[in-house]
Amino acid sequence: MEFDISFTNKEITPWGGMVFLRQMLQKIGFRELVENNVDLPVSGSNRGYKTSTIVEGFITSIWCGANRFLHTEVTRHDSTLGKIFNWKNIPGQDTYKRFFGKFTQVRNLKVSDYFFSWFFENVILNYITLDIDSSVMTRYGEQEGAKKGYNPKKKGRASHHPLIAFIADVKLVANMWLRSGNTSSANNFLSFLEDTLSKLKSKKIGLIRLDSGFFQSDILDYLEEKAMNYITAIKFTRPIQRLIHASTNWVVLDTGIEICEQLYQGDSWKKPRRIVMVRQKIKDRPKAPGKQLTLFAEEEIYKNYRYSAYVTNIDLSSCEIWRLYRGRGDAENRIKELKTDFGFDSFNVNDFFATEAALMFAMIAYNLMSLFRMFVLQEKTQKTLSTLRYRTFAIGAYFEKVNDKLVLKIALNKKRRAWFSGLWNYSKEYDFPFQ
Repeated sequence: MEFDISFTNKEITPWGGMVFLRQMLQKIGFRELVENNVDLPVSGSNRGYKTSTIVEGFITSIWCGANRFLHTEVTRHDSTLGKIFNWKNIPGQDTYKRFFGKFTQVRNLKVSDYFFSWFFENVILNYITLDIDSSVMTRYGEQEGAKKGYNPKKKGRASHHPLIAFIADVKLVANMWLRSGNTSSANNFLSFLEDTLSKLKSKKIGLIRLDSGFFQSDILDYLEEKAMNYITAIKFTRPIQRLIHASTNWVVLDTGIEICEQLYQGDSWKKPRRIVMVRQKIKDRPKAPGKQLTLFAEEEIYKNYRYSAYVTNIDLSSCEIWRLYRGRGDAENRIKELKTDFGFDSFNVNDFFATEAALMFAMIAYNLMSLFRMFVLQEKTQKTLSTLRYRTFAIGAYFEKVNDKLVLKIALNKKRRAWFSGLWNYSKEYDFPFQ
């Protein structure tokens, strides 16, 4: 089919569905929250952007698909999107880089405390499960803090090694610290945990789950002093492998799954602790997670199983301990989504604390999206941002004056109009369950 092209002066946005997020930000008072934060950088020029416009613009760019600073140009020339959010002008990548370049370690701590504390002061949630994990973010330039360390996918490549705390129950980020790539998983963990608890204010930690990178006696001592329930995966050191080797009280849970427990006191421990061990037969469960006992590699029986082990202070059955810890796997899904959809491993500049600041606002973008999924969409299965972007937000639209009133014209076929109107009316009327 042959056709010609023509042009229109209508300002059309491909992001008409952003009206839902604008509605949410307005209802929760996010712009006022930004403007009332005295620790955020403010432009000294009369021609400069408002701080709230920079923050909202950066977050919205992420929602629209930006996962590095260059990609934030996706929103810069979209005047209709600017009207939706009532921005006089829309910032570009250089503005965001200059803004984050004004952040220091002290400012990052104050600003992160301000925003994360606001989330947890207002969301009605009193008892929570806290998952803390570390991640590796490969760097390809000369960024400050990018060091050679543990990097399983890009061995020998410089990286950053951040710590992230998640609220498992509602899929929110509670805290994030950026760290140099040559730090271990547990490096500065106790200070990070203290900072996280201060952000959570009066929330009660019902359970904290940690992977084997945090299996250290000082961490276990701290959690017990704080009377916090914990389950921590165990490193397969020689003493732990010998403990598993000597265990004989295995109980069958299901085909190819057996479990047992022992009291064990490590050399540096002040007291014995409960160890739950699981073994899964590779023949029956070829995809079962876990490790093999390398210390007894010559013995045929140990080639048939993969093992995992956990230390805990909770008085529940062994199988329940295992089940509870398996829920921690969702933290890995959250990190994957942060990297894929929110630019967690690709928003970076040369300055270390500027990078940390940019990632902190990527976390805020993630939390705001979680609020939208939780309170507005209310779907049984929470969709990733990439799915929502093309199902809910990427809808063509333009503004038109009708009887002296500005109307956003949405380009949708008739079958989807009822869905859009229903969601729009619901988001307008919905009162967020904030305290």
